[in-house]
Amino acid sequence: MAQQRMLQFVTIGRETPEKRPAPVRTGDFDEIYREFANAKAAEQAARCSQCGVPYCQSHCPLHNNIPDWLKLTAEGRLREAYQVSQATNTFPEICGRICPQDRLCEGNCVIEQSGHGTVTIGAIEKYINDTAWEEGWVEPIRPLSERPESVGIIGAGPGGLAAADVLRRAGVQVTVYDRYDRAGGLMTYGIPGFKLEKPVVMRRVEQLRDGGVNFVANCNVGEDISFNAIRGQHDAVLIATGVYKGRELTDPGAEATGIVRALDYLTASNRQSFGDDVPEFDSGELNAAGKRVVVIGGGDTAMDCVRTAIRQGATSVKCLYRRDRANMPGSQRETQNAEEEGVEFVWLSAPGGFMGNPVEGVMVQKMRLGAPDASGRQSPEVIPGADYVEGADLVIKALGFEPEDLPTLWGVPELEVTRWGTIKADFRSHATSIPGVYAAGDIVRGASLVVWAIRDGREAAAAMLDYLGQSAQVAAE
Repeated sequence: MAQQRMLQFVTIGRETPEKRPAPVRTGDFDEIYREFANAKAAEQAARCSQCGVPYCQSHCPLHNNIPDWLKLTAEGRLREAYQVSQATNTFPEICGRICPQDRLCEGNCVIEQSGHGTVTIGAIEKYINDTAWEEGWVEPIRPLSERPESVGIIGAGPGGLAAADVLRRAGVQVTVYDRYDRAGGLMTYGIPGFKLEKPVVMRRVEQLRDGGVNFVANCNVGEDISFNAIRGQHDAVLIATGVYKGRELTDPGAEATGIVRALDYLTASNRQSFGDDVPEFDSGELNAAGKRVVVIGGGDTAMDCVRTAIRQGATSVKCLYRRDRANMPGSQRETQNAEEEGVEFVWLSAPGGFMGNPVEGVMVQKMRLGAPDASGRQSPEVIPGADYVEGADLVIKALGFEPEDLPTLWGVPELEVTRWGTIKADFRSHATSIPGVYAAGDIVRGASLVVWAIRDGREAAAAMLDYLGQSAQVAAE
């Protein structure tokens, strides 16, 4: 195919894949964006300016070589584009779906800064890698040679799986321990199907299993097996548990029936979509059908909850957030999608208490933004006398996540943690205070993005390979 010129952003406008209409997409949990056609993906990729300092790449946690695979896509060299894409990213088709590109690569695109509209990087990344799966370009994991060293990974989320991929390709024997019955962590049970359809995750898990990674499911470290037992079975260990402990409300009435944790709610919904038997969903405890739903929080988890409640058939869905739209931590793209689907956002609002048991209403305090806090964001202040009651049959707490107390739970007081409870690890090697033990992902950096966990997992795996090599050399001497 003849080479297609780049720099088309002046004559070709930005386009994203078509969204299914809101009344249609809210009737199921399928992904809301249609796939790019080949010609449209090439056309949009040709808008890239191929700038000398690619801010899209530098603002990607994985430093994906975005300009190169955009150019290859524009030239019709899609298999090469896939090869460049997967060289730096273990799960590119997943990042193409769930990364907040508006805050990362696309948000820092040079042509966006010049007023021409960013290149649709995420949609093209998704298209390249979905095509690779369809065409059979994704090759199985087959190490050139097997190594005797063994690594245990605690946690089958994006960080743990990314590390498992790197280690297994190097021939290391890898065992992944996870608390759930399916691997994938929050990609499987925390993120709804309309953002990330579950077969996309499961085929990566199967690729790892087929490549020789051993998975031990339904395994709670500290209960079913001790941490020291895992250390004794392996030459090195990676802790990639994520952070699962939800922040709690302390307002009066917060213990009432009908006030639930976001992760419990999302997990029940995802399990139901797998066809599992979910008593809490069937009983209505974790099912929004026919209920007035209030979600408290403004992050991506809150967006997942409100959009799930709409699809479950809630009579109304309202999201309370204590700051305004400009200061919310969640993706603006997700907020827009939620509004299109019928979610009402109640800005500058916070719960002051709850009425009834089971819950019947939320006592809402109206807020205003005052002086900036230590992070530079304006702190919300209560407006006296502006309280009111919002009726609710189901209240979902999406207040963020905190780390569990792993040194106590696992009986390893020598595992150092920060004052926030996250594991203290070297920011380059990811080594912890215990020799041969590494940590990566949210359990180190706090609740963050899937793409950061992938980066951490890959970096930790590289450091572990160095450690295993050095250990083998010492043993040989």
